[in-house]
Amino acid sequence: MATRTPAGPSTAERIRSSCARTQESVLAIEGSEPTATTVHHLLSDGDAVVAVPADSAAATLVWLAGGSGLPAVLELTDQSPLSLREPVRSLVWLRGTLHALCDEHSRQLADEVAAEFPHPELLDIGHTTVLLRLRLESAVVADSSGAEPVRLDQLLDATADPFWEMEGAWLQHLDDDHRDLIDMLARKLPPQMRSGRVRPLALDRYGLNLRAETVDGDRDIRLPFAEPVDDATALSRAIRLLVGCPFVNGLHARG
Repeated sequence: MATRTPAGPSTAERIRSSCARTQESVLAIEGSEPTATTVHHLLSDGDAVVAVPADSAAATLVWLAGGSGLPAVLELTDQSPLSLREPVRSLVWLRGTLHALCDEHSRQLADEVAAEFPHPELLDIGHTTVLLRLRLESAVVADSSGAEPVRLDQLLDATADPFWEMEGAWLQHLDDDHRDLIDMLARKLPPQMRSGRVRPLALDRYGLNLRAETVDGDRDIRLPFAEPVDDATALSRAIRLLVGCPFVNGLHARG
């Protein structure tokens, strides 16, 4: 019996990828306004660390709470790199208990995060920003297809998509320089979706998502690859195979 190829990443993988590539996140604590974070990162043990302004309500409230911590939610907004009518692709909610850190622990965690995610804002830790730890209790992702939770052990075992760093550049490249491929893919869509403008929405090792912006609203469709891919050459070939193109050696930008 043939092995069935996954049509897309697991919920845990989607959350991991969103956490890795998403720039926008806010920390919500009951009784105060949401606080924008400058850094968010999932640790190897499944907890999350966030950097917030030292003079923010979040930083003050968590210190006042002491060792018991505070219930909090970290909300991440995964935005499309393209200018779409509705740019939000998904939302991730990480719920748990927020804890303050001593200076030494904060520096240790900042070094640990920098080793995996060398964000320039980490240089402000201990100066204008403070690092807080969110001990996770639940994780949920929501998109146009609905909301779905994931178990924390699954989240801990999952990894981000191998193309999360290059996804934005690839989508922009497809949209700007390979409209011919997008138009060919659009011919595979249901008739009611072809009347709108079709744009590349998301890309991962399992397939490509398209967004059709029509007068009746936005519609998303998933085009899975024949098999998962792991490198740029295989990804380029998989996209061309989707459109039935015999030239599968790769995408090349116009000079």
